[in-house]
Amino acid sequence: MALNGDMCVVTGACGFLGRRLIRLLLEEESLSEIRLVDKQIKLEDVQSFKDCRGDTRVRAYEGDIRDSAFLRRACRGASTVFHVASIIDVDGSVEFSELHGVNVKGTQLLLEACIEENVSSFIYTSTIEVLGPNPSGEPIYNGTEETQYKCSLKFPYSKTKKEAEERSLKANGELLPDGTRLATCALRPMYIYGEGCRFLLGHMADGVRNRNVLYRMSLKEAKVNPVYVGNAAMAHLQAARALKDPNKRNVVGGRFYFISDNTPPVSYSDFNHVMMSPLGFSIQDKLPMPLGLLYVLCFLLEVVCTILRPFVRLVPPLNRHLLTMLNTPFTFSYKRAQAELGYAPQYSWQEARKSTIEWLAGQLPAVREKLET
Repeated sequence: MALNGDMCVVTGACGFLGRRLIRLLLEEESLSEIRLVDKQIKLEDVQSFKDCRGDTRVRAYEGDIRDSAFLRRACRGASTVFHVASIIDVDGSVEFSELHGVNVKGTQLLLEACIEENVSSFIYTSTIEVLGPNPSGEPIYNGTEETQYKCSLKFPYSKTKKEAEERSLKANGELLPDGTRLATCALRPMYIYGEGCRFLLGHMADGVRNRNVLYRMSLKEAKVNPVYVGNAAMAHLQAARALKDPNKRNVVGGRFYFISDNTPPVSYSDFNHVMMSPLGFSIQDKLPMPLGLLYVLCFLLEVVCTILRPFVRLVPPLNRHLLTMLNTPFTFSYKRAQAELGYAPQYSWQEARKSTIEWLAGQLPAVREKLET
């Protein structure tokens, strides 16, 4: 069911996924208005959508997601909210209070604003990390939403995203002032790649520093299935359409969905090589040291950083959680999203790879120049 005539809100609008989702909404739907919500919005961020906006009004709402009054203004009159904004922290460099404030408190305040302002649909952008991998590195192959997996999340980012997801799903069915009810769902994308991915840029910069040799931090057999940003955006649109459809709303509401596509399963390190080998990069054959020794080294670094915490905040370049994530086979199916949301990858693997490589090729000269100065 189309969203034609609706007013939509996208938080994290200036981020990697947020920008792609907004462009997709403008290209695929005839909305009355899209509201760009972010902590900082530049004029060029709004103008960048000029070529595809049509008659849709694009308005910027710059503010803090922890500000309830700001969120109420942003949600007033909207029918659908896409909550994409969060702090992504893979190395433990962000204080827990900041992570919890944005990822959990911000989500709760946004849900409250949606309820107060009669927003009918709420789509939460979660992450595969709310499931794991667990500290033991137990693998999952082609998992589904019914897969049973024991995991006590210890890493701050994973914990806050899990709590925010739970609050989002719990809000499903909340009674609104106008007598209708809020419908919510959560999407759990795999590692998202594509044009604008800062993690790919970071790995490319590391490779340039290492004389065009990419670092290997993943075992070859630790396969995951990344998802292209264009397909992740399409999953959000399909979720919104499903929540608007009276025949699907009660099925989708309150549920989470894994979002992947047809990107071939591969380890994180080898995925970097797949994307950058056409640009002249090779990759190390083996890990810098046996995996067990790397875990010990990470543990020692974490102990040192903890001891020094009262005096100086140091962040180790690698931690045990990240090392486990990089070396655990963890793949998932998108079949339930396909069956219930109507999701299907919009871009083939060949198209996604080509677009990403072309974007990286365009960024490479600037990366080299920056590192040389």
